Amino acid sequence: MDIKSPEERSRNMAAIRSKDTRPEIYFRKLLFAQGYRYSLNSKKIPGHPDIYLRKYNTAIFIHGCFWHRHSGCKYAYMPKSRVEFWQKKFEANVKRDYIVRMELRDKGIKCLIVWECTVRRIKRNQEDCISYLKTVEKFLKTDDLFLEL
Repeated sequence: MDIKSPEERSRNMAAIRSKDTRPEIYFRKLLFAQGYRYSLNSKKIPGHPDIYLRKYNTAIFIHGCFWHRHSGCKYAYMPKSRVEFWQKKFEANVKRDYIVRMELRDKGIKCLIVWECTVRRIKRNQEDCISYLKTVEKFLKTDDLFLEL
């Protein structure tokens, strides 16, 4: 049983953004400070990535752990009400993410997935921030097509 009324739950769910989320904005600012220039939500690229680095032919997705089911993450919990509904929704999200990754791979576009919990970790610890930015920089200079942080 849900502890919120249907109206309250609806209001909460409507407030969840798909673009310009806090983790996304934070990561964009980090990239910009490092000198990377990008476009946002490019409709020309499969999956409409949150960030697209044209110079590096790289699509960056900032995934929420809850919505995109980050395995082993404490933020990827299963709601206790309407379990079947959520199960279907999450399975569809994961399937769509996989299809987008395959489309990007087929077009030769690199794909970087940054999880919400990683952004939280970066915010808390400057050493982690530097380490992750170095990892991103290495990825952009390699021929690898996929990286998950």
